[in-house]
Amino acid sequence: MDSATQRAWSWHKQGLDGSLSGNNAAEVFAKAGWARSVGGANPYLTLFSRAGIRREQADADVAALRIHELPTARGCTYVLGAGDFAWALKLGQGAAEATVKILDKLGVERGEVTELTDKTLQVLQDAGQPLDPKQLKDQLGDAVHSLGEEGKKKGASTTLPTVLGLLQADGRIRRVPVNGRMDQQRYAYTMWGLSPAAETADQSRAKLMEKYLGWTGGATLNQTQWFTAFTVAQTKAALAAAGAVESPDSDTPGLWMLPADAEESANFVAPKDEQIQLLAGTDSLFLLRRNAANHFAEDDRDRQLLSAKLALQADLPDHPIVDRGRIIGLWQYDPGHERIAHWLFDAPTKAVTKRIAEVEDFIREDLGDFRSFSLDSPASRQKRIDAINDANK
Repeated sequence: MDSATQRAWSWHKQGLDGSLSGNNAAEVFAKAGWARSVGGANPYLTLFSRAGIRREQADADVAALRIHELPTARGCTYVLGAGDFAWALKLGQGAAEATVKILDKLGVERGEVTELTDKTLQVLQDAGQPLDPKQLKDQLGDAVHSLGEEGKKKGASTTLPTVLGLLQADGRIRRVPVNGRMDQQRYAYTMWGLSPAAETADQSRAKLMEKYLGWTGGATLNQTQWFTAFTVAQTKAALAAAGAVESPDSDTPGLWMLPADAEESANFVAPKDEQIQLLAGTDSLFLLRRNAANHFAEDDRDRQLLSAKLALQADLPDHPIVDRGRIIGLWQYDPGHERIAHWLFDAPTKAVTKRIAEVEDFIREDLGDFRSFSLDSPASRQKRIDAINDANK
């Protein structure tokens, strides 16, 4: 594959070519990959761009536990479908246990952690409704150990967050967004009792590798390790268990693929007509392999915004406008003017103009704003909005 075809292949595997139209939210996440949230609006745009799913339906799916945000690969939170809940949680248990080691270094014994775990479960069971961290702390009283300045330096001001993380990783409790929306980070906690995964740790790693290669259409060893946080030995074992093969036909050396994808990609032809999408900078098309630079055409690799060369940044500072995998511009939402500020590298086509208007309407009507992460605000992004407007002149 040449670079353009490779970009279009990833685009196709991500379902951004319309192939996921008609799928429900859980199916989109199963086929295109789990959506990174961090209190931003990416999960909503992931669903809208691939299947036209609006916020009302997405929120209903969250309320019905058809989809949910859970800590999984690398201990990071993703929105995923119910079919993946149990085994995906197993992948995040190591990260939850790592926080216990931090407490140990701060002088907190495991017995104290266990005691707080039992008391937290009892408080939630007696409450019969979700409780936010402050409510939990108030009811638990002295059972919550304050760790002082030294704890704050290590990211553990009290023992409660570690216990909540352990209980989430075990599926005994879950977080509930306080207003039912995915684009914020205000949560309460409630009892859950999810049945444990049938898969072993090795089987869970192999399952993730198979899904990950299917979501991406192929990835290098380093890319898989970035997403999964597997060791080299675990990565190689998971690749073997997934039946992955190293593609001989790609311009990217060391690209591992599922056998069916290797066969399909050999005959893949990039679409001739435009396929325009506005995506979040954290969309799975880029984040799964952290390879946004590969989605710039050669002629666009020197483009700069605010003195930073776009193709040299590991993560996109703005949201991309994309055509068949190629980044053709950048955008930010300006809630003050209820419009999308955009910068197109080339003259706009009818398809580009139409899609910008459609996404603009979606954000205005469904979301009100489009935050990249929980602390993102109109004021914090104004400098980038201004830069995009200036670049578009």
